[in-house]
Amino acid sequence: MKNILRYILPVIVCCGTLTAWAQKKVDNTPNVNVFLGTGGHGHTYPGATVPFGMVQLSPDTRLEGWDGCSGYHYTDTVVYGFSHTHLSGTGIADYCDVLFMPTIGKPQLLNTDYRSGFKKKNESGSPGYYKTKLDKYNIGVELTATTRVGVHRYNFPSTHEANIIIDLKHRDNVIESWVEFISNHEVRGFRRSRSWAKDQYVYFYAKFSKPFKSYGITLDDKVVEGKTKVEGKNVKMFLQFDNPGEVIAKVGISAVSADGALKNLDTEVPDFDFKRVQKQAHDQWMNELAKIQVEGGAPALPQSVQNAQNMYGGVNPYGGYNPNPNQRVKPIFIDYAKIKRTIFYSALYHTMLAPNIYNDVDGQYRGLDQKVHTANGFNYYTIFSLWDTYRAEHPLLSLIDKKRTLDFIKTFLAMYDDGGLLPIWPVGSSETYCMVGNHSIPVIVDAYAKGIRDFNTDKALRAMKAAVNRNQFGLDSYRKNGVVLADDEHESVSKTLEYAFDDWCIAQFAKMLGKQQDYVEYIQRSQYWKNQYNNQNGFMQARVNGGWYLPFEPTEVNNNYTEGNAWQYAFLVPHDEETLLAKMGGKEKFEAKLDELFTTQNKLTGREQADITGLIGQYAHGNEPSHHMAYLYNFTDDPTKTQLYLSKIFKEMYKDGPDGLAGNEDCGQMSAWYVMSALGIYNIAPGQQQYQVGLPQFDKAVISLENGKKFTITCPSVSQNNFYMQGMNLNKKPYSKLYLDYDDINKGGEFEYFAGRLPNRLFVQDLEKPTSKVDDNLIVTNPYFVNGARTFKDHTSVEIKSGDEGAKIYYTTDGSTPTEKSNLYSAPITVSATTTIKAIAIKNGKSSRVDAGTFTKTKGDVKLSLLNKYLPNYPAEGQDALIDGLHGSTNWRLGNWQGYQGKDLVAVLDMGEVKPVKKVSLSTLQDSQAWIVFPKYVQYQVSDDGKTYRDVTRVDTKTDIKDAAITTQTFTGELNTRARYIKLIAKQYGPLPDWHESKGSPSYIFADEITVE
Repeated sequence: MKNILRYILPVIVCCGTLTAWAQKKVDNTPNVNVFLGTGGHGHTYPGATVPFGMVQLSPDTRLEGWDGCSGYHYTDTVVYGFSHTHLSGTGIADYCDVLFMPTIGKPQLLNTDYRSGFKKKNESGSPGYYKTKLDKYNIGVELTATTRVGVHRYNFPSTHEANIIIDLKHRDNVIESWVEFISNHEVRGFRRSRSWAKDQYVYFYAKFSKPFKSYGITLDDKVVEGKTKVEGKNVKMFLQFDNPGEVIAKVGISAVSADGALKNLDTEVPDFDFKRVQKQAHDQWMNELAKIQVEGGAPALPQSVQNAQNMYGGVNPYGGYNPNPNQRVKPIFIDYAKIKRTIFYSALYHTMLAPNIYNDVDGQYRGLDQKVHTANGFNYYTIFSLWDTYRAEHPLLSLIDKKRTLDFIKTFLAMYDDGGLLPIWPVGSSETYCMVGNHSIPVIVDAYAKGIRDFNTDKALRAMKAAVNRNQFGLDSYRKNGVVLADDEHESVSKTLEYAFDDWCIAQFAKMLGKQQDYVEYIQRSQYWKNQYNNQNGFMQARVNGGWYLPFEPTEVNNNYTEGNAWQYAFLVPHDEETLLAKMGGKEKFEAKLDELFTTQNKLTGREQADITGLIGQYAHGNEPSHHMAYLYNFTDDPTKTQLYLSKIFKEMYKDGPDGLAGNEDCGQMSAWYVMSALGIYNIAPGQQQYQVGLPQFDKAVISLENGKKFTITCPSVSQNNFYMQGMNLNKKPYSKLYLDYDDINKGGEFEYFAGRLPNRLFVQDLEKPTSKVDDNLIVTNPYFVNGARTFKDHTSVEIKSGDEGAKIYYTTDGSTPTEKSNLYSAPITVSATTTIKAIAIKNGKSSRVDAGTFTKTKGDVKLSLLNKYLPNYPAEGQDALIDGLHGSTNWRLGNWQGYQGKDLVAVLDMGEVKPVKKVSLSTLQDSQAWIVFPKYVQYQVSDDGKTYRDVTRVDTKTDIKDAAITTQTFTGELNTRARYIKLIAKQYGPLPDWHESKGSPSYIFADEITVE
C-alpha cells in the first residue's frame, strides 16, 4: 500500500460555492456525462437534444437486440448514421427515424456498405451536443438540436464525391414512405412505420448550407430516373456535393405534415449558425439543471486509498480505479465530490429527456386517433412511460416544473378526448398499452395535491373512472372478484396491486373535489390488494380456481407478476403500508420480512427476465416495483435501516460511466429515484403530501421553486460517509418527524439533517412516522380454497379459509351464488364428481366477493407417460396436464399450456387394454413472436405391447411460422385401428429463422390436451 500512496498527489478540490447562485446560475452542464447509461442495460443515448425536445439527434450503432433499444450501445465501434428520434432507456425498441449518413466516394445504399467505424477517443458529447469522426471517410460529425430541429455539421475531406445518404428504410418496418427533391438546397420526405408504435408518422424537411451538385432517389435500392418524388416501402436518397468542406444540414420534423416540418425548421433555425444553435441548446440545459444546486457530498481529500476503501466499500464505487500495487502508476487523485456531482446532474439530465413535445410550433399534433388536432395554450407531449415514471419522475417534476406538469395533464385529457382513454404508454401517436395499471391517474392526482390545478377537474375525474371501469387487462375480473384472477388474466398479482393504488388515487382526487360518493366507492376498491395477500406465507400470491397458485416459490419469476416475483411485489401497497404491516403481524415481523428481502441468499428462479437487475438479496433496484422498499423501514421501530440500505443502493447501483445504471433508465425513473433520494426526500405514494426523510447525499442542496422560493437541504457530515440520522432541524427548530409535508418545502426554508457514523436508534424510534393507512374495515377479504386438487380421479377434499379473523364462511355446490342462508362452512368438503364450489365470507354483516372454483374429475382409464420432460416454467397442472380435460386459451400466459423446448414432445398413452381407436388429437398453440411455434408435424404410432411401435399417420402443420397471429391448431390423426399404446411425437420447429428478431434461439412447443376417440 505504501508504494501506491507515494504516487497520489494531494490536490485540493474545489466543490464550488453557493453564495453567487442568487445572482447568477451556475453552469452544471459540465457535470453531465451524456454517456452514462449507454452501456450495460441502461439503454440511453448520447446524442443532441434539448429538454423534453421532439428531436433526439443521435448516432445509431446497433440495429437489433435488447441492448439496442435506443439505437446505441457504448461498446459498439461502428455507426450506421444519425437519426432524429430516440427513446431514453426503454426496454422495447422503436424510433430512430430519418437516418442521415455522410460518406465519400460512390454512394452506397445498403447500411452494411455505408456504415463506418469510429474510435471512442474521437467521440464526445455534452447536453445538446455530440461529436464523432467517421474513420472510413475521415469525416468529422457534430450534432446539435432545438426542440423540433436537428442540426448536423459535417466536415468533409477534399473530394469531388461528398455524399449525404438519407435512409427512410432504416430500422423499423415501413408501411409507406416518400422523399422529394425541392431544390439543390432542400429536400423533404415522409416515413410511416410499424414497430412498438403500430402506426407512427414522421415528416421531415431538410435544408443544406451548400448546394448539392446531383442527387438520386432510390426505390428498393435502385435509382429511379427522371422523378423528383418517389414513394414506396424502401425509399432512400443520396445527395452529392463537390468538395464542399463544411456542410450544415438542418432538419425539421413533424408528425403532422411536411409543411409543419418546414414551419418548425424556419421558426426555430432560420439560419445555418451551428454555434448559435449549440449555445442555445447549452443555455436551455444550463437553466433546467440550475433548478437544483448541490455541493460537497464526498471528502475533498481522502487521506489514503485505504481511507477511501473504508468509506466507500471499495477503492472507487463511482468509477474504476484499481491500481496494481506491484507496478508504478501515474499520480492519481480521485475527486469523489466531482464524481458524485456528475452522477447527480447526469441523473437530473436524464429526467428531462422525456416526455417529448409532440406538437408543431403552430400547435398542431397527431392524436391517438391518428387525426390532426391543435393544442391551444399548451404543449402536447408523447413518450409517457407511466408504469415507471409515476413513482419518482413525475413527483420530481411536480416539485420543480409545475408548468410543464400542467401541460402533461392537459395532454392526458386531450388524449382522452381524442382516443377515449387516458394514456398508458403512448409512443408517438400510438397507444402501446405497455405495462400494467392506469398510471396517468397518480400523475394527475399528485399534481393536484401539489397545487397544480388549472385544468378541467370534472373531466379528469370522468376520465379516471372511464380508465378503471373498462373491460380490458383484467379490470373486469378485478371489479367482479375484488382481485384479478390468474384464471382470467396473466400478471394478475401485479395488476391487482397497481389497480388498487390507482383506485386509492381516484379516491383522494374525489375527496379533494368533494365527491363523497366516488370517494367511498374507490377507497373501498383500493383495499382489493388484501384479496391478493396470502396471510399464511406473507406474500402476494396469484389466485387460481378459488385457491392459491401452486407450487409457490417466492423467488420464482413467472407470468403471475410483471417483470418480477413475489418478493419484488411483497410490499407494493404504497398507500396502505401500515395495514400490510399489521397483516404481517406487526412492526417486528414487518421489519424481519424487509430484512429477509435485502439479505436473503436465495437466487432468482423461474424464467429468465432481463429486467430484474440491481439485486440486493431479492430487492431489485434495476426495476421499478422495488423502488420504494428501502423507505419502508421508516414504518418500523428501526428507521436506521432505511438509511443503511439507501447508502448501499447509492454506492452499488449508480456510477459515473457507461454502465452507471443498475437497469433500464426507463425514461427518467431510474435517475429520478437518485435525484429525489439524493436530496433526502421521497414520496412513496404519489398523491400524498408526505415526503419521507431518507438520506441526503450532499453537504448542501438548494431546490429553486417556481414560486420564487428556495428550499435548502443540508447534511454536512455526509461527505465523511456518515449517514445514520442523529438529528434534524426545520427552519432552525428541532424536527421530530420522519417526513416532510409538501407545504414545508413549497413555502421555502431550510432542512438540516445531522448524520453520524453509528446508528442512533434511541433518537429515530421516537420520531413521528409517516402515514400510509386506509380504514381496515372497508371490505371483507375473499375466502380461499386449500388442499383441493383442481383435477382428480377418485375424490378430493376442499378446505375453505378466510383471511379475516372471525368471519363466517358460507358456500354452495350447485352453482348458485352463496348467501347467509347457504351452507355454513365447518369442515372440509369431499368432492367425488365434477363440482363448482362458491363461497363467501361474512363479518359484521358485510360480505366478501364470491370465491369460486371448479374441481374436475378426470378419466382414470388412461395413463400418460412423457418421454421428454416439460419445462418447469410451463408445467400447466403437471404430469397429467395433457389428459386432464383443461384447455388453454390463446392467452398462453394463463398457465394451462405445457411447454417444451430443445426436445420434441413425446408422449405415450396406455389405455389399459387393446381397444378400437378412431382418432387422436393434440391441441397446440403458436405465438411466433414469443418463440412458441406449432410443431412441424405430429407423428402417431401404435403398439400392443408398449415396446414395438408402428407408424400410422403423420399430420403436418397448416400454419407458417411467419403468421404473427396468436392461434391454436389441433393435429388430428385418423388411426382407425386397435391398440393399447399410442405414441405421439410432436416435432420441434427448431432454431428460429434468420428474419426473426431472436434468430437462432430454440423454439417452444406449447400443448394443452390429448384426446382419444
